[in-house]
Amino acid sequence: MVAMELIAPPSWRCIDFISDLHLHASDTKTFLAWESYLTHTTADAVFILGDLFEVWVGDDCLLPGSFEQNCADVLRRITSHVAVYVMHGNRDFLLGAAFMKASGCIPLQDPTVLDLGDTRLLLTHGDGLCLDDIDYQDFRKVVRSTEWQSNFLSKPLVDRKIIANGIRSQSEGRKKTTEKYADADTAASITLMDCNAAQHMIHGHTHRPHTHIFPLGCTRIVLSDWDLTTSPPRAEVLRLQCVANNHWTTSRENPMAIATP
Repeated sequence: MVAMELIAPPSWRCIDFISDLHLHASDTKTFLAWESYLTHTTADAVFILGDLFEVWVGDDCLLPGSFEQNCADVLRRITSHVAVYVMHGNRDFLLGAAFMKASGCIPLQDPTVLDLGDTRLLLTHGDGLCLDDIDYQDFRKVVRSTEWQSNFLSKPLVDRKIIANGIRSQSEGRKKTTEKYADADTAASITLMDCNAAQHMIHGHTHRPHTHIFPLGCTRIVLSDWDLTTSPPRAEVLRLQCVANNHWTTSRENPMAIATP
C-alpha cells in the first residue's frame, strides 16, 4: 500500500506521538493527564495515531456541555499554536470533518509517511497489520465500508450509542477469553515500510510498547496506551527531537513529567 506523504516543515524541532488514550467520560484521571500534557507540551507537532476516544458514534455527539465537546475544546486551545494530527483508530474511525473543524485538528490518513529529510517514518494505527486476528479483519472490512457507515450514521444517536456499547462489550469479553491477543505481522510490517521507502514504523493499537529491530536497521516502534486508573498507571509520549544537522533522537517520556509548566 502506497502511503500519503507529509513533509515536516524545517521549523519542527520536536515531535510527539501518542495513541490509544481511549478517552471516555467516566475516566477523569486519564482525561486530566491528557489535557495537562497537551497544555504544556513543548512539541511543534503532536501526532495522535488512533483511538483518541474509547468510542465515537458520529460527529453529532458534539453537543454543548458533552464530554466530546469538552475534548474538542481542549484540542482547540492547543491547535492555535501546535499542529495536531489525528488518525482514525479501530474505536474512533467515525471521527469526521465536523470534529476536525471543532477541534482544529488535521486529519491524517492511515498509513502516512512522515518525511524528516534523511529519515522517513511510516505512521499507522496498527490494527490493519494484525493479520492473525481473522475475525477482526473481517469485521474491519465491514465497518470501514461506505455502505455500513452510511447506514449506521442514519440511525438515531441514542441507538448508535447502544450498538457501540454492545460491540465494546463483545470485544472486551473476547479479550478475556483469548490466550494471545494478535500482534502486528512482521512480514506485513516490513513490506509496508519497503513499499514506502521508510526506515521506521510507529504505531499503536496493540498496547505493547516496545521497539522491534528488523534487518538493515529498520524498526517497528509500538506506542503505549494511556490508562491512569490502573496500578501502576500507563501513559507515555514518544518524543523525537532534532539535535543537529537533521539528526533526530527518540525517547519515551512520562507525559506528566514533560507537562510540567
